Amino acid sequence: MKQIFIAAMMLLALIRVSAQEGSVTVPADFFGFEPGSDRELFTYEQLISYLQEIDVQSPRIKLEKIGASPMGKTMYIAFISSEENISRLNSLKEINRELALNPDLPEEKLEEMVTSGRTFVLATLSMHSTEVAPSQSAPLVAYDYATTTDPRKLEWLNNVVYMMVPCHNPDGMDLIVENYKKHVGTKYEGASLPQVYHKYVGHDNNRDFVILTQEDSRAIASIYNQTWFPQVMVEKHQMGSTGVRYFVPPNHDPIAENVPAGVFHWGGVFGQHMATDMTADGLAGVAQHYLFDDYWPGSTETCIWKNVIGFLTEAASVQTASPIYIEPSELRVGGKGLSEYKKSINMLLPWEGGWWRLGDIVEYEISSTTSIIKTASLYREDILRFRNRMCREQVEAGKTEAPYYYILPLKQHDRGELVKLVGLMKEHGVRSYTLETDLNLDGRLYQEGDVVIPLAQPFRAFIKEVMETQEFPERHYTPGGELIKPYDITSWSLPLHRNVRSHEIDVRSKKLEASLIPIEGDFKLREPMESMCSALVLNANSNESYRAAFLAMEKGMKVERLKDDLELKDENYPAGSFIVFENSAQKEDWSALYESLPFTPGMISDKRALYGDPLSMPRIALLETYFHDMDAGWTRYLFDTYHIPYKVLHPEDVKGADLAGSYDVLIFPDNDKSILMTGKRKSGDSYYMGSYHPDYVKGMEKEGMEKLMTFSDEGGIIIAWGRSVRLFEGLMKIKKKDAEEEFQLPFSDISAQLSKDGLYVPGSLVKLNLIEDHPLTIGMPQQIGVFTRGRPVFRTSVPMFDTDRRVIGSYPEKDVVMSGYGSNAEKMGSKAAMIWMRKGKGQFVFYGFGPQFRVSTQASFKLLFNAMLLEREE
Repeated sequence: MKQIFIAAMMLLALIRVSAQEGSVTVPADFFGFEPGSDRELFTYEQLISYLQEIDVQSPRIKLEKIGASPMGKTMYIAFISSEENISRLNSLKEINRELALNPDLPEEKLEEMVTSGRTFVLATLSMHSTEVAPSQSAPLVAYDYATTTDPRKLEWLNNVVYMMVPCHNPDGMDLIVENYKKHVGTKYEGASLPQVYHKYVGHDNNRDFVILTQEDSRAIASIYNQTWFPQVMVEKHQMGSTGVRYFVPPNHDPIAENVPAGVFHWGGVFGQHMATDMTADGLAGVAQHYLFDDYWPGSTETCIWKNVIGFLTEAASVQTASPIYIEPSELRVGGKGLSEYKKSINMLLPWEGGWWRLGDIVEYEISSTTSIIKTASLYREDILRFRNRMCREQVEAGKTEAPYYYILPLKQHDRGELVKLVGLMKEHGVRSYTLETDLNLDGRLYQEGDVVIPLAQPFRAFIKEVMETQEFPERHYTPGGELIKPYDITSWSLPLHRNVRSHEIDVRSKKLEASLIPIEGDFKLREPMESMCSALVLNANSNESYRAAFLAMEKGMKVERLKDDLELKDENYPAGSFIVFENSAQKEDWSALYESLPFTPGMISDKRALYGDPLSMPRIALLETYFHDMDAGWTRYLFDTYHIPYKVLHPEDVKGADLAGSYDVLIFPDNDKSILMTGKRKSGDSYYMGSYHPDYVKGMEKEGMEKLMTFSDEGGIIIAWGRSVRLFEGLMKIKKKDAEEEFQLPFSDISAQLSKDGLYVPGSLVKLNLIEDHPLTIGMPQQIGVFTRGRPVFRTSVPMFDTDRRVIGSYPEKDVVMSGYGSNAEKMGSKAAMIWMRKGKGQFVFYGFGPQFRVSTQASFKLLFNAMLLEREE
């Protein structure tokens, strides 16, 4: 009888599944083509519309909003699982939270949760929008699991909740699809998008998961930081066309030493299953231990520092959606893991070449996704136990292993950055506290209100990673041989990048722990405004003071800068600090400005007591190329965030612009001189063909350079950093009505020679000593850390005629690196890193570092702001 009942239930389930299959819209019917077809792409809106339709049609699909993109598109996550699991997502969510964050679960309760819990797998697709295949495969994956009658897949769905973010970068997806469709069928089919595929940061959206500046990054990060706490996460990418077909974990050295070994082991388990399953599916060219390291945080896989089994996959690309033919002789690899394109332990079945299509990538994506879901089902109980074990072990390590706490004193050079750091850590799921009383610890006095971040937390690895000074783990291909170089940067220490004092405490203190008060809600150091306040004094030491001053000017308020130091209530406001005056007609803006401050400013009731110079915003132009100009994009983001008005100029615009009549300041973010001048990339003495439509392969050319020199000659200010500085090196000419004047700014870039001599800085924080009492160093301490890749490095010379120069900042003679890695970094010792120059009435400010690098170097922001506010000579 029991067997008959079971058979009846199985038959009923099959009938329901069959009925469901017939009622779910087939992707090809919805889009008018099979996703993955040559030269066919759907937009983000079409993708979401399809998922919304099958959400209604299938009980195995549930679509939820998770946030918005920088351009305002709603972002979603699609939950794909069994009907039963979908119906109890809230209870499963609570299980995830307990497993992730509760180190004190009784064994009986843990086993109960393991029995009733499910493996949650988060997949984020196509964050890099030229890498279209993951998002284009999403409807096929969703349809398959919404309609499948395969008993194996049904079992997987019972054990797994697949959390698919169908597109990590909605703005970029639409930009890329629109650009592709514009050129498809023409000779420029596959031409690159002539801008970043994002509102601001383009490819660098995968560098944002420590600082969390972008709205889409925050929406994704909150899934594993704050809300759903998945146990597994995969980020799906594409790579170059002529190497391996597909990368799966494990990654290559170097790896993050703070991440628990088990996280890497589990990543390897998923990777090995993918390699095995994909090869069994007849998919060649799958590689492991290749190219991609797991050292730096900043990508979506920053989740691995938070006990999530996180990894990425990478597929070989086509020309967006256009097929390409690859000759066998064109297949090549190099560097980490594979030195020859041959069968090896890291690539057991090489792809032999031939046609490579979007449909091929989609097939690889579906196969890898199937393997991930299968593996998550197979090891469900082990994975759930592992998640809670990591929580318990990390909390215990925080109680038994140094360091035990980081203490951040309230008294900081820039209090605003302290407040923002605490807020950022909260967004990362890290708890912070304040001291209830003064405390003497290890010979140092800490005061009531100082911030404490204990390491006895589930996300201990992340806390330690972003709070400590980075020391790159040197690994070599052979003993004493070539260094295995990092894939990206080597420094990300939040206190050092922000110039926030932080003390690493290596002694556990019960007295300290008894004195901790949790920080609830938003951390602020702002008291209510005094009733008689008629002017605010904003300390120039703080980045937030500059932001507030820029906002005040945007709102039309009167702003001045102090001529001399001012003492108010035991706080010194240095010369150059801002005074913002109340306007009775702007009560609402005045109150909003005050409420936006993270600290209490100086308050004055008698305006006559203040002596300042009037301040107005300069007219700023920002040079941005069409060539996926991420550094310019980050600069735009910084300016928008700080309420700095600007206009974007492309290099060819310079030729026809009235620079002197329209702008006071021209800003050149890091870019190649040849792109700025000609619109073409250059290698040695040769230019090479790019992938852009000819309309965008244009530069300033000689005419534009003449315009720049005229702008300078008439009192304009030019600011540049990185490779862009080379525009202004060597002999230049100012074209005047009746003559040409030749001149040379008294500096040169010596970084090429230093590199030949062995200098190697792959992206590190180095020490910069600054001069005092100069307009460019207002609000700055004597030393900060700045981010550099070792170029440019300046040598100044004795000026001639009407030129002049000052070295504003230089590297110390020894012990140059503050955080990260530098080989032979002493060769930078005592060299100039920031210089001011004058030619006639024109001023130039050049940086050998990125003053706003990925908006993660808050310590050097003011060096850029002060340059923009230099007094122009008329």
